[in-house]
Amino acid sequence: MEQRKVNDTNQTFQIGDLVKAEVRSGQYVGELVEYNSPRALVKVLAVLKHPEQGDLHNPYNPDVPMFHERRALSYTEKTTVPIRDISRYLGKVPDYSESLKAAAAAEIEALDRLQRWAAKGLEQMQQLQKEYK
Repeated sequence: MEQRKVNDTNQTFQIGDLVKAEVRSGQYVGELVEYNSPRALVKVLAVLKHPEQGDLHNPYNPDVPMFHERRALSYTEKTTVPIRDISRYLGKVPDYSESLKAAAAAEIEALDRLQRWAAKGLEQMQQLQKEYK
């Protein structure tokens, strides 16, 4: 089967290779299905990182006209990915359902930690503001 240089890392891939694909703030394990420079078609097999919620152009801003809900791509869903956003995946492919649950739990944990950090920071800034008067 023909090998092609697919991205700037000088990696070569064959159709059927396992890749890690970054898609709209999410990360997936997938199978390279098709190559059409400058994009590749990838079939999703597992979720490594759940996509972020909200407006990607205004991160961490809850006051936007449309706060987007982003679902993870479905099992075996095919998605077009810029070549620069794929790399070789060498690990064992996790079960899709389990990987989706783990990725969602990790995103919830990260958001909870950010929320607690913001609350502490707000509390300290309000105290400092009182002292600055």
